Amino acid sequence: MSSSLVAPLPTAGTAHDPAPRAPTDWTTGSMQRRIRKRYAAERRFRLMGLGAVVLSAGFLAFLLVSMLVQGLGGFTETRVTVPIDLAAAKLPVTPQQLAGRGADLALAGAGLEGIVGAAAARAYDDPTLLSSGAWLRVRDAIKRDPALLSRKAVFDLPTSSAIDIAYKGEGSAAAEATVVALSKRDVLSRGLNWSFFTGADATDPTRVGIWGAFKGSLLTMLVTLLLAFPIGVLAALYLEEYAPRNRWTDLIEVSINNLAAVPSIIFGLLGLAVFLGTFGLPRSAPIVGGLTLALMTMPVIVIAGRNAIKAVPPSIRDAALGIGASPIQVVFHHVLPLALPGILTGTIIGMARALGETAPLLMIGMRAFIAAPPSGIASPATALPVQIFLWSDQVDRGFVEKTSTAIIVLLVFLLAMNGLAIYLRNRFETRW
Repeated sequence: MSSSLVAPLPTAGTAHDPAPRAPTDWTTGSMQRRIRKRYAAERRFRLMGLGAVVLSAGFLAFLLVSMLVQGLGGFTETRVTVPIDLAAAKLPVTPQQLAGRGADLALAGAGLEGIVGAAAARAYDDPTLLSSGAWLRVRDAIKRDPALLSRKAVFDLPTSSAIDIAYKGEGSAAAEATVVALSKRDVLSRGLNWSFFTGADATDPTRVGIWGAFKGSLLTMLVTLLLAFPIGVLAALYLEEYAPRNRWTDLIEVSINNLAAVPSIIFGLLGLAVFLGTFGLPRSAPIVGGLTLALMTMPVIVIAGRNAIKAVPPSIRDAALGIGASPIQVVFHHVLPLALPGILTGTIIGMARALGETAPLLMIGMRAFIAAPPSGIASPATALPVQIFLWSDQVDRGFVEKTSTAIIVLLVFLLAMNGLAIYLRNRFETRW
């Protein structure tokens, strides 16, 4: 080949050689203005982000402080000292009756409630001073010590809601005057309201308790977890490890993503139509609430499970297959244990969301007046969010305080579940 066929390389100064670019002079006035504008924009962006964080923290602090100010008083009760001469009352109750199962009925039938009310009226000339459940404290004391029936004793009994609120500084003028008079006699005291932790719903705010709703929430969450977790994890494993990539699989994935964003009241309507209308399950029972919330939580668990399974490196699967493991052994012996922390974190967050839901439970009837804690998943029950909703609808001032107190209990429950999720993630998380 002749060397004349080779095109000559362009030399400096020809049309093919671009003109050399002059270096940027950062000391000029225009460049300094551009730099100042760029730094100012960055500072504004950082301040906006900081302002958003401070505003969010401020709203959260306002919520927590307001709930604590309004609700901490609900954990305590106001008591008044009442002398009761049980020997003079001569209750027709035998020691054998007090030792048997019918002790409560025997004391109630003997007129103990009227005796306690009359004793308070004689001592303070106010028949409305005591709570409607004050006589129950005397009943329980007699059951513990039957010897009280033969002597005069002094009891610290809970006051009515009006006196309790006035003693805490927010009552009516008449109630505050009564509190002042009783305080001068040094007969009022304040103590922890244990009945709030052990009781259920009631018409008197001094007798209400949170245990009935709390137990109903626990049973409902138990049913939800037992149904949603295994089905959601298995669905995530199938979609991520075994499902063929075709149009039907894409449709299922889109449907699951859409179900995770469906409003919760739609699941309540579904539970009302299917579990109550079709299968005839008991209304206002934890099993129906758990089934309904399981439908709502399952898409969240599937999505969290798929993301956790997808985060396991393919080299783990290849190594397990290379040493002779079967595909199902690879999944259940290697992939699933490594993905389990992420799956548990997503599950607990989904369960925390379900715990705070009210609309689905209202649709299936878990808003009834339940005066006793549920004995099982088929017993009538209510849940913490529904109990808060019912108390907030009452006109009595005492229920306002109990509503805030129940909100504190619910927030503590939610914080505990989210704290458990954070612990599991930090404890078992594997960094690749």
